[in-house]
Amino acid sequence: MDAPRKLYVKSFGCQMNVYDSHRMADALAKEGYVETSEASDADLVILNTCHIREKAAEKVYSELGRLRKAKAETGRETLVAVAGCVAQAEGAEIMRRAPVVDLVVGPQSYHRLPDLLTEARAGRRPVDTEFPADDKFDHLPAPSLAATRKRGPTAFLTVQEGCDKFCTFCVVPYTRGSELSRPVAKIVAEAERLADQGVRELTLIGQNVNAFHGLGPQGRSWNLAELLHRLAQIPGIDRLRYTTSHPRDMGEDLIAAHRDLPELMPYLHLPVQSGSDRVLKAMNRRHGRDLFLDIVERMRAVRPDIALSSDFIVGFPGETEAEFEETMDLIAHVGFAGAYSFKYSPRPGTPAADLSDQVAEEVMTARLHRLQAALEASKRAFDRSCVGRTFDVLLEKPGRMPGQVIGRSPYLQSVVVDRPGAAIGSFVRVTITEAGPNSLAGRILPIPAPTSVPPLAALEA
Repeated sequence: MDAPRKLYVKSFGCQMNVYDSHRMADALAKEGYVETSEASDADLVILNTCHIREKAAEKVYSELGRLRKAKAETGRETLVAVAGCVAQAEGAEIMRRAPVVDLVVGPQSYHRLPDLLTEARAGRRPVDTEFPADDKFDHLPAPSLAATRKRGPTAFLTVQEGCDKFCTFCVVPYTRGSELSRPVAKIVAEAERLADQGVRELTLIGQNVNAFHGLGPQGRSWNLAELLHRLAQIPGIDRLRYTTSHPRDMGEDLIAAHRDLPELMPYLHLPVQSGSDRVLKAMNRRHGRDLFLDIVERMRAVRPDIALSSDFIVGFPGETEAEFEETMDLIAHVGFAGAYSFKYSPRPGTPAADLSDQVAEEVMTARLHRLQAALEASKRAFDRSCVGRTFDVLLEKPGRMPGQVIGRSPYLQSVVVDRPGAAIGSFVRVTITEAGPNSLAGRILPIPAPTSVPPLAALEA
């Protein structure tokens, strides 16, 4: 028998790219590919790319330069594919700029990878960045039991793609297309299959996940709250999360789901981007500071133990020092448990890229340092507040030291415990004893954790 071909996939950017990378690997497993952890050992390398910021795109070209050099040194006939949002945005430009690339495939077409590889082996260097009418999910095989087990007891599940908001700084509507939600029945079937294969925690993902409006039973459109209630009924699925959300789509039924579903973890990632109403309007965010703070207040009213994380952009064109201070004030007011923050990066083709009042690089850098220091202080304060608390931890993987196991708290924090021989995928009751810079440490209590995670307030009662 022929030896299996080896596949190396590297993901850049968001959680959706991680999900897409897994599905590409599942599709190519049917073609005889097995995954490897080393690009130098691969017969096929796929770079699944992100285009949300300029540096993210440039990382891809740097990686392609390293691949070109490695191929020249080893003489190995490795095929190189560029997938994802840089592929969608730049298409044939990638082929011109990086001759090492054998094929380019956009995020809506990766179910066509087997056929595209056939073309690439024939030397035709195909570029597929269309938005096909057929649903890629209908053509993708399910992951094998071995693949799911290898990926661990947590999984991403795409329920929605694309965005109709058209924020002036964002390329997502152009690289991922308009909002499209998967049918409820297909999402439930995928979730049930993952549960049967040992997954205990699902994170529902989409570019604008709380805008979900998938076709449900009797032909009626379901919203995200209804979907979460349905998925919570699946045996074996003990935790639910979702990301990334938009404040405009944070309805009362979704807020109520955080009160009513013990499976829905007390952690919400809700990007605000700025604390200034003028900047938010220039960004076309369709929400203001007051709306965001009202959502925070309503969330904390129904789930007092909820933790919040967010996204921030500093140096959006025209941002004044006073407007930046409004963002700093919002951070102090809310008290975030985590956040992602970046300097504004002009993306070609977006309205903000053509604005004349771009903020100087040195000003953006100084503001980002201040903002990140405030966010880090807020995160550390939240982590310290967890010391002495007891909650359930889902064990995910072995730790660095013998006998150590690493799991996740309901707040998505990494928790290190000593548990030689612990079963990955099991829950343990843990009292947090220490908050470090990157993780928590805890002591396992000698009582079994429940199969479903109740609110932390109940755990502490």
